[in-house]
Amino acid sequence: MTPETLKRLTALRRELHQSPEVSGQEQKTAERIAELIQNAGADLVLTGLGGHGVVAVFDSGIEGPGVGLRCELDALPIQEESDLPYTSRIPGKGHLCGHDGHMAMVVGVAEALGIARPQTGRVVLIFQPSEETGKGAAAVRSDPRFSDVAPDHVFSMHNLPGLDLGIVEICDGPANCASRGMRIVLTGKTSHAAAPQDGVSPAAALSKLMPALTKLGQGGPLDQNYALTTVTHASLGEQTFGVAPGRAELWVTLRTVTDTRMAELIAEAEALVAKTSQAEGVSSEVTYDDVFEACANHIDAVNILNQACVERNVPVRLVNEPQRFSEDFGQFGENAKTAMFWLGSGSDHPQLHNPDYDFPDALIPIGTGVFLAVIRRILG
Repeated sequence: MTPETLKRLTALRRELHQSPEVSGQEQKTAERIAELIQNAGADLVLTGLGGHGVVAVFDSGIEGPGVGLRCELDALPIQEESDLPYTSRIPGKGHLCGHDGHMAMVVGVAEALGIARPQTGRVVLIFQPSEETGKGAAAVRSDPRFSDVAPDHVFSMHNLPGLDLGIVEICDGPANCASRGMRIVLTGKTSHAAAPQDGVSPAAALSKLMPALTKLGQGGPLDQNYALTTVTHASLGEQTFGVAPGRAELWVTLRTVTDTRMAELIAEAEALVAKTSQAEGVSSEVTYDDVFEACANHIDAVNILNQACVERNVPVRLVNEPQRFSEDFGQFGENAKTAMFWLGSGSDHPQLHNPDYDFPDALIPIGTGVFLAVIRRILG
């Protein structure tokens, strides 16, 4: 990557950083990306996939496999705390996960492909919406237009604070945990605070469920039996002294390494909610949001990534323990060989989703170079 190219991609990354859009609202970001990809010379640009998703195809014109690269469009509903000159201009929203940097890398790949197409096959660049809510990948895949260009391999990366700057880690097998948000609504009957006996309070059920659900999954080794339940929010009644409560709400995040264990944990948690609410005389309703299936790397794709890193002289190590946090990238593995790699943001770098996080621009040429090496290894 030339200094001029790096300067341009860095400027793009910071431009995107200043105008973050959260999941489902990425319209202007998508429009900007589509403009850049079109200018790079893509043979086909599809917009509006799964919401605001953008997919671009660079075709060699010669029969061969399809190689996909996926990055994310969305930012987070978190107020950025920074004195950087390019800090977020949108109150309460920030690119505090590095998706701005991921997009800049894939735009860099597009520019390189515009100059030199692969020798065979085609490259499919996927700018995916709504990764943070776990809804975007499935929505993109379900769009009939995506099936027309669906690649045989799909690769992705995520920067990783806590890992030395520029180091790559790749998992063989499980790469990200499955997770989902469990929302429990407990309904009884309100009454005057002077006569609580005339109502049915969900307070007892709520107080029992919080420790009981936490006990269901206490973490441990990241193996097929791993389960973690985390209480993230609870509310009871109204903010008043005159009314005994008739409604409570409890939010719990369920997390496992495998989808099979997740199904078991869901059954255990729902049974516990039903038993407790019945014992306390209240009704219960359970719904789910932010649903992420487990993400696993295919061994063939892992080997290609590993070889690409070696070719680019990027330090790489294979690990056998997945990340605890979740990714919806696993959706693309339903019909393709997929792999995600982790690119170190620095051992002392602020963590993802922290208000003072900022993507390290030094990673742009590394990630772009690895992606291009992957493409050349498969397509020439």
